Amino acid sequence: MDAPELQAPDGRRAKALLEHIALGQAVTGEAQRSRSGRVIAFDRVIAVCRVRGRPIGELLRSVGVPEGRN
Repeated sequence: MDAPELQAPDGRRAKALLEHIALGQAVTGEAQRSRSGRVIAFDRVIAVCRVRGRPIGELLRSVGVPEGRN
């Protein structure tokens, strides 16, 4: 999930929904390689983070968080 940056339109809403989904929950994360084979892109680690076994990106999409285009 390419969530909106905090200062972008919908950024604060995305943050609030992320807090609603994950705050106080056990979260796991696993670094992943991109299609180019890199683990780091744009100074960020590419990872899948999960809450209760479900990817956070999937959970964010299910509550209507738009994809960012940063």
